[in-house]
Amino acid sequence: MKSRDEIAHDGKIVEITPEFTSVEIIASSACSSCHAKGMCGVSEEERKVIMLPTDPYASWEEGDNVRVFMKKSMGLKAVWISYVIPLAVLMILILSLSPVIGNEPLRGLAAIAGVAVYYLFVWLFRDRLADEFVFYIKEK
Repeated sequence: MKSRDEIAHDGKIVEITPEFTSVEIIASSACSSCHAKGMCGVSEEERKVIMLPTDPYASWEEGDNVRVFMKKSMGLKAVWISYVIPLAVLMILILSLSPVIGNEPLRGLAAIAGVAVYYLFVWLFRDRLADEFVFYIKEK
């Protein structure tokens, strides 16, 4: 697979169990590589732990530096599920409830409730979605 079709993060294996391998990655903002980041205060780094299915044939050990990969199409799908579709639901509800509900604050609350119901369905189907979003690791 070409590297431009993948999203990669450097990480370190923190735990290996028979079911899952936990890899800690450092998610940094775009300006974290700037030479003035110490003076600016805008840059940020956040440590995240990703749990991947353990490959029984891999020779990883805790403390190994690895690269975590994900298909770029899966990242775009995540953006659609978490941002684009809820925004569309919100806008459709606000516009379609205008003739039905005359009170603007009530109409806004109803639209937000609709988005909450959408996120409830995403949460209910989280196991099915987790099967689609697969990370894999390679040596650094």
